[in-house]
Amino acid sequence: MINVEQTFTALGGQFITPAAELAQKLRAIKAVVFDWDGVFNDGIKTGSGSSPFSEVDSMGTNLLRFGFWLHHGRTLPAVAIVTGVTNEMADLLAAREHFHACYSQAKHKIEVLAHFLDQHGLQPQEVAFFFDDALDLSVAEVAGVRIMIRRTANPLFTQYVIQNNYADYVTAHMSGQFAVREGCELMLGLLGQFEPVMVERLRYRPVYDQYYAQRQAVEPMFWTVGPDGPERK
Repeated sequence: MINVEQTFTALGGQFITPAAELAQKLRAIKAVVFDWDGVFNDGIKTGSGSSPFSEVDSMGTNLLRFGFWLHHGRTLPAVAIVTGVTNEMADLLAAREHFHACYSQAKHKIEVLAHFLDQHGLQPQEVAFFFDDALDLSVAEVAGVRIMIRRTANPLFTQYVIQNNYADYVTAHMSGQFAVREGCELMLGLLGQFEPVMVERLRYRPVYDQYYAQRQAVEPMFWTVGPDGPERK
């Protein structure tokens, strides 16, 4: 515990919730929800309106899911992307990595979260949420664990989030600089699962391949959020 806290503090990460308390909150997490723009990337758009992700962050999400799978007795955590726009790269990552859901055009994200929780029989406090901006605060207000992606260009917003207790940890790395990987490794470390994940990933069989088979069996669901709520694409 102390070593994990020191490692991430030295990196420049900011614990808003004390590390020991955050570790306890993580034990109850059964789902992970990611915002997209400003989380997996720096938010800059291409001409088609898309924005990318990195393999470094993608691997982080997989290792985190494996860690929660180990922590919860070989039960997969539910995973979703919730984005305020339509982004083909978000759909691609969700499909390739077999996330449970990807929600597009999610303008009021707390209502989308309610839909996702209902689909999986979960409570808000069982969700870890990666976010970066104002559109995300309705979810950050209720989620069990909140990882805010640092961006030095919005100091007043960051101060507002901290003062109103909407984040548990602010990453050292900024959006577009593998901050998702940082948050994933932080959670694995605080759960005490980082070394078991590394050992079993190295061995591959029989443990990791059992996880991987379960992960690959997930059929992602793609939703567009309209006036009447999420609708299947």
